[in-house]
Formats: sequence, structure tokens, C-alpha cells
Amino acid sequence: MNGAHECFCQCSRYLLTLIRGTFGRSGRGGGMIREPLVAGLLGEFIMARKPASMYRRLKGPAYTRRKFIGGVPNNRIHQYHVGNRVAAETGKFPVILELRSDNNVQIRHTALEAARVISNSTIRKAAGTQGYALRVHTFPHHVLRENKQATGAGADRVSQGMRCAFGKNVGTAARVKRGQRVISIQVHPEFYLTARDALRKASMKFPTPCTVRLIKGHEHLKGLI
Repeated sequence: MNGAHECFCQCSRYLLTLIRGTFGRSGRGGGMIREPLVAGLLGEFIMARKPASMYRRLKGPAYTRRKFIGGVPNNRIHQYHVGNRVAAETGKFPVILELRSDNNVQIRHTALEAARVISNSTIRKAAGTQGYALRVHTFPHHVLRENKQATGAGADRVSQGMRCAFGKNVGTAARVKRGQRVISIQVHPEFYLTARDALRKASMKFPTPCTVRLIKGHEHLKGLI
């Protein structure tokens, strides 16, 4: 009986290795979906990615002293200024809109980059590459830590670790206060509605309700506001 069980375990590990090599590395067939499923059936342990809701609350002091921290993941935000930056800094755009947070919250760097990408693509299609200026005002200084534990079938045998552990670095986040601006767009009056829609789409990437405010250009938007 023990020999049969050992043979089954060896076959299971070989099958899992084969499936990982087929779907995980080649990128075909959605390896991220199949791998946890097969591993759960075969009793393997897979580290799960935590949802963003676990990091949105402001708790404790900020963890930002990077010269004392090793292994901080790279920042995903590629650009903080997009569009016609020179025209924006010289005041050539008459309309300025800002996206402000309604709550105290932590926004991860991946969420900031996703918001920048969707808002930039929306306004660029209408105004062109030089007809707007977009800026991300917050920087993810805070380093997020996580006490990693195994999940899946039988994970309780290996996950009895220390409670309230310090954890390892898993990412960065920006600490945003209530009413603080996160993203701003400067455009000409004819693209006001498109810019407002771009900021609305960007707010969907954040773990908090946001408000779009018109800072400058009320006199150019009669009938639109």
C-alpha cells in the first residue's frame, strides 16, 4: 500500500512539473489560472497574490528609509508627465482639472500606473499628443511588507508561522490624504468633457472614491458645467 501511494505522489509531481513547463513558461493557455488549479488538486503549495484591499488602509508610520531597506521592488510608474509639458508649465492651457481622493488611503504603484495609462490613452485619442498635459502628483514612497505564507491544499501544515511578523518587501504605495490631488489634466476648452471622462476612468483604478474638480477655466466652459 505504501509503495502504491509513493508511486502516485511521484506521478503527481511529474504531471505538475510537465504542466508548469507547458503553460507557465510559454505563456500559452493561461498558466496563472491552470497552475493553482492543478496544484490544488495534487496537494502542492502555491503562494497567492494578496488583493489590493489589504493595503489601502493607513496603519502605523510610513516605511520609507530606502537606504536601510534592501530588495525594494521597482516602481511601475514609467512617466509622471505626459503630453505637452512645456505648454503646461508656461500656462498655455486655459482649462485645468484635478482628480482628488475622498478618503485617506494607500494607492499602490501598479494602480497609479494603470490610472495613468487609461487616462492618457483616453485624452490622447481626442486631443492629440500635444493638445493636453497630464501629470501624476503622488509618488509611491511607502514600502509595503507582507508575511508570506503558503496557500492551497494542506497549507496549514507549513503556514504556522509567527503572528505579526515583520514581513518582506512586496511593493510600494503612495500615502494619500483626503482631498489630495492625485492626477491633473490641462487641456483646451473643446476637450473638457473628454478630460473629465479620462479622470473618471482613472478613479476606477483606485481603492477609494474620487472627485473631479475644475480648478481653472470656468469662464471658457459656459453651458458645459
